[in-house]
Amino acid sequence: MTSTLIRRHLSPYPSSPSAPGAAISRARARDWAEIQERMMVPLYEAVYERLEVGAGTRLLGLGCGSGLALLMAVARGATVCGVDPDEERLGLACERLLAGPGARPGGARPGVPGGVARLARLADGGLGSALTATGAGVGTAARAGSGFTVVTAFDPLSAPGSGSALPERIASAAALAEPGSPVVLAGWGPPERCATSTVLRVADPTADPTFPQLPLGGAPSPRWQPCGRDDLEDLAQRAGLRLDGSGRVACPFGYADMDSAVRGLLSTGLFDAAERTTDATQVRKEITEALHPYRRQDGTVWMENVMRYLIART
Repeated sequence: MTSTLIRRHLSPYPSSPSAPGAAISRARARDWAEIQERMMVPLYEAVYERLEVGAGTRLLGLGCGSGLALLMAVARGATVCGVDPDEERLGLACERLLAGPGARPGGARPGVPGGVARLARLADGGLGSALTATGAGVGTAARAGSGFTVVTAFDPLSAPGSGSALPERIASAAALAEPGSPVVLAGWGPPERCATSTVLRVADPTADPTFPQLPLGGAPSPRWQPCGRDDLEDLAQRAGLRLDGSGRVACPFGYADMDSAVRGLLSTGLFDAAERTTDATQVRKEITEALHPYRRQDGTVWMENVMRYLIART
């Protein structure tokens, strides 16, 4: 197993441990890993099964979060590389993939079969430069038969929309894959089949418009918007990819109690702009009120959702 994690440090906010809000960032990254990220497991499983991800697969995960999707791919025998704009989440992904306290940036944990795990900072040089610096095998590697064989952008909580830089980012990632490789894009299904969409709308009326939606990095907090019927197809085509199928997957969001539900949703980052515009207490109150219709008699919270994925080819 070889895994590579690339740190994408593009946030304008300070990220040192002593910076204001650092403790909140760490706590929310942990909430994402322990509460929210697992809601996407049916999506990951469906895509991996359809693409037959396994031994011999070299997977590039864009927006890898705290690494659960990568870990699932590794369990199937794949070699993985992950990119994410959130340093706290990426640190948790490093811990998961390196299996414990032996993990360290740029280093190898003894006993990892088949290679090492690396962690590097992605700066102005771009994705290709960072991956080349870590020895991940890019650039001419795709033409030489050692590029990525699958690229995924599992980011349904920040639906692609029409950000002008997004097609270029997808195209840049696709250029690192072997010709004909699948590129998977994910987003919300129809709003009427996604109960969580009614709760996520709390983030929009007060969201700060100066922070555009950039699901693959570049803004400290994405903004939620419904995924239109052809948004994924339009994005793929603008990135120069060939359409090759799609699918829908039931991804219910289930929480043990109201507090877990609020923490899980806050961990997505979709409410950060609203918190800056108003205050955290008010946002938390509005989320709680929006969740009440989905609270069961036993105190659990359950929301049915359908996620959609698109498979395109390089």
